[in-house]
Amino acid sequence: MTNKLFVGNLAYRVSEEELGQLFAQTGSVVSTHIAMDRDTGKQRGFGFVEMSTQSEAEAAIKEFNGHMLQGRPLSVSISQPKPRGSNRY
Repeated sequence: MTNKLFVGNLAYRVSEEELGQLFAQTGSVVSTHIAMDRDTGKQRGFGFVEMSTQSEAEAAIKEFNGHMLQGRPLSVSISQPKPRGSNRY
């Protein structure tokens, strides 16, 4: 298992700082990243949060999967590696 979490269904106004502060409630956040569309520069509605330990990542999933943030329920799960050779995003 990895410590990197996929966070989906983000409101387009959520900042990386806000996301990091939220997840810091369950442990130490190593990094946050919100995906941006390379053509428009707008947020794509999902991001990633890396926690310092596996147990903190598991606690964050339990705490924040379904959590309402700016009127939208978050979808939080373990981040899956991108398939090799994938140029989709």
